[in-house]
Amino acid sequence: MLRQRLGDFCSVVCMKAIITGIEETLGERATAITLTAAGRVRGKALIAELGISETDLSLDDLASQLDRALGRDGTRLCIIDKIERAGNVIKVYTLETVCSAGEPEGSNRKCTYTLGAVWGALEQILGKHLQGKHTESVLRGGSHDIFVFTAIPS
Repeated sequence: MLRQRLGDFCSVVCMKAIITGIEETLGERATAITLTAAGRVRGKALIAELGISETDLSLDDLASQLDRALGRDGTRLCIIDKIERAGNVIKVYTLETVCSAGEPEGSNRKCTYTLGAVWGALEQILGKHLQGKHTESVLRGGSHDIFVFTAIPS
């Protein structure tokens, strides 16, 4: 536990204020780059903490472990509903992301930090560099916030 009396968690309201404050200071693009990079660092560290770096987990097992660490029983960043692979494309289906929380329907908000955390986790477990994108959003009619990753050739 990082804090003896308050515990390890902070409110979504505070997290959203950090995001919008950074956007006001740096602009949307610089904030997105910064938060995605911060998320990637967190995702890589998470996989190392879980002791599953470059292991051969099935996508179902990986989804379960990530959901446990990032979902209701973990930091509550998001729910990892499922992970699918089609060829060299990996799709991660998330719900209740901290980035989308409290946003109005139709908002153009992208999941930057959450995308980064999942991105870093996948890179750490797969041992590959990936390119990631937030392709579908619950804010714009999707059933999930979907992150799509493709391997970058070495």
